[in-house]
Amino acid sequence: ATGGCYSGDLWHIRILDTKTTHEEDAMSIFGSTTVATSMDFTGDTDVILNQAMLRLAAEPNAIFLGQNVQYVGNVMFKHLDGIPVSQRLELPVMEECQMGMSIGLALQGFLPISIYPRLDFLMLAMNQLVNHLDKLVLMSKGEFNPKVIIRTKVGSTRPLNAGPQHTQDHFEALRLMLESVRVLKITAPSDIMWVYGEAIKSKGSTLIIEALE
Repeated sequence: ATGGCYSGDLWHIRILDTKTTHEEDAMSIFGSTTVATSMDFTGDTDVILNQAMLRLAAEPNAIFLGQNVQYVGNVMFKHLDGIPVSQRLELPVMEECQMGMSIGLALQGFLPISIYPRLDFLMLAMNQLVNHLDKLVLMSKGEFNPKVIIRTKVGSTRPLNAGPQHTQDHFEALRLMLESVRVLKITAPSDIMWVYGEAIKSKGSTLIIEALE
């Protein structure tokens, strides 16, 4: 079986049954054989996502912001288990403002992990994403290049279909609209650590879309 994630015009094929390849990738990306060998790359998806968030939290000045980062309310909350409350900034439903805050925090030296529980909700932050975060490095001729990691997901249709306003996948459209923000899509659990590792290594911003049923 194969799984993959998009990066610009490239299609990175990841072979699920070659576990060694993923462990080697993680060791290279995360710089820690201890972390890499303790991770379960083919186990429960929630466990792997939690490990990915813990690794992001270990980055200097990392801060998680969005809805339900401090209080339970959506499925992404449990993936922040083990991350100190001091690294979480709970926000009301204000998607556009959240993206603007993320840009501002990045310009001040923080590493914002900006969480949107559904890709559908990210549509309300498109002005800040497309016209500001994506264009700031171009407008400033490279002087300003805020690094924001945006985490979102495509809503599940099983076992309960959340409906057309909560299950849309705008990956292709976003990939075409964004020039400097890298857009990555996770379609297999074995790609989770690799994709988030790519976001850590990147000098610019990354939008990560989780499409995991």
